[in-house]
Amino acid sequence: MGYKVAVVGATGNVGREMLSILDERGFPADEVVALASRRSQGTEVSFGDKTLKVKALDTYDFSDTDICLMSAGGNISKEWSPKIGKAGCVVIDNSSAWRYDQDVPLIVPEVNADAVAGFSKKNIIANPNCSTAQLVVALKPLHDHARIRRIVVATYQSVSGAGKEGMDELFGQSRAVFVADPIEKKKFTKRIAFNVIPHIDVFMEDGSTKEEWKVMAETKKILDPKIKVTCTAVRVPVFIGHSEAVNIEFENPITADEARDILREAPGCLVIDKHEDGGYITPIETAGEDATYISRIREDQTIENGLNLWVVADNLRKGAALNAIQIAELLINRGLIEKRAAA
Repeated sequence: MGYKVAVVGATGNVGREMLSILDERGFPADEVVALASRRSQGTEVSFGDKTLKVKALDTYDFSDTDICLMSAGGNISKEWSPKIGKAGCVVIDNSSAWRYDQDVPLIVPEVNADAVAGFSKKNIIANPNCSTAQLVVALKPLHDHARIRRIVVATYQSVSGAGKEGMDELFGQSRAVFVADPIEKKKFTKRIAFNVIPHIDVFMEDGSTKEEWKVMAETKKILDPKIKVTCTAVRVPVFIGHSEAVNIEFENPITADEARDILREAPGCLVIDKHEDGGYITPIETAGEDATYISRIREDQTIENGLNLWVVADNLRKGAALNAIQIAELLINRGLIEKRAAA
């Protein structure tokens, strides 16, 4: 007998990706339930070769459900995750609602799997920000080898990070440019077609955006609170795939060749780094892929023990849906949850 899994936010970009990945990976589920708001009730979503009819979250009984994959936004998660957790179902939440709660583990399985044991305090596990997830996968093996002191990262984030509305806006504006229609701006603060916007999420008092703060706070929580992190987050006219230019200062010596060898052996990492035309990864090549790709590994001659990296991943997969399902697999593989129907 397998597990019973509910996907909340099943009609959204990440929710649909979760359903796809559950099927792809042969997740040990006897039953998968698609949930969303009442206005989406009855909508059909794909699950492998099956079609699921969406049920309403506010009338669903979680008493016999083992795992809830939550991807419906922070406000919904704040309201529902504690209720679902108290019903005995483990919530793996993709929003930012619980990432900074001391009683909720923030997990990237390749990086800090052991921290998952703390989930039982609230029955909630947090998934990190999409840009943080791929960053720490690349940083963890290097940190273990040479101890990271400081990170400077610039992100180049695709519009799918802003949901379906973001993807629709890029498509609509791009089409409008070619047919000389007026450019309509709804989701983003400036035109995104053929442009870049150095602004993701709201501004904070120190001039940083919330997205930049998330990268800093989450990297510290997942990897090491002693690491200094500064970030500039930029939205770019790419549909899927976040890219990051990462400058790292280490406490101990490390060469580019050593870093390349370490990353080639690291879980979740795939190195594509040839010093020739096209010998690097770009976002379009990562769409639909699970790995965190690393290119342009080179030494920074301006500081002692410095490296530069180019890190790219599919933000809907490793940055969200895949990571959540890897957390669920981690719980099962470590025997941390039981099948409630069988019990």
